[in-house]
Amino acid sequence: MYKTFEGLVLRETEYRDTDKLLTVLTRDAGKITLKARGVRSNRSKLKGACQILTYSEFTVNDAFHGQYSIMEATSKQMFPGLRSDLELLSLASYFAQVAECVCQEDFSTPELLSLTLNCLYALGTLHLPQQQVKAAFELRVACIGGYEPDLTGCAVCGRADCGRFLVSGGCLQCLECGLGEGLSLPVSAGCLAAMRYITGCDAKRLFSFSLDGPARKELADAAETYLVTQLERGFYTLDFYKSLLLT
Repeated sequence: MYKTFEGLVLRETEYRDTDKLLTVLTRDAGKITLKARGVRSNRSKLKGACQILTYSEFTVNDAFHGQYSIMEATSKQMFPGLRSDLELLSLASYFAQVAECVCQEDFSTPELLSLTLNCLYALGTLHLPQQQVKAAFELRVACIGGYEPDLTGCAVCGRADCGRFLVSGGCLQCLECGLGEGLSLPVSAGCLAAMRYITGCDAKRLFSFSLDGPARKELADAAETYLVTQLERGFYTLDFYKSLLLT
């Protein structure tokens, strides 16, 4: 009995002499583990389709101890534009690590797969600004993970034109109101408009906004800080990406 999955390879782990274990984000089955037998051999026909950050179609046998073995695999999108640029590849790897963290096994998350694929396409094919794509991914994935921030207005007085974003609470505060202790970040009108757009827009129009200068930096800081705070963990792929920006 065989099954077919389409999914994005989020992680690959060497296993035994020539095998790999793949963590794959699928549309209908969530996060699954696939065993790619002999894929590290030079003669393997599975090689291309089983690379990290490749969207592929996998034909697998029935799960044994919760694990499928790949019988056939065909790559559908390899995102070549990402693989020739170390910065883009490291940022894409960060997206993959976050997606793996947020996704649950055997739990359908089609919006997470679509978001990740669209962001990889935006980076490698559309060549949109890295800060913009990264911030859009972080805020949107926070919403998918159940951490949608309340950006309607000040959490105290309800005023819409707020100047601070309270990271731990995921809410806004105007400069006249205090919300007690906790990290808060400045958000200009442009930054706040972009945050509201990202969290509320149709998924197909996620990148239909532009932001330049200090406001883009504010957006990048707010999105990254909010996501890692809510997930309560760091990401080594993010650390590596940021180290490249300093060189």
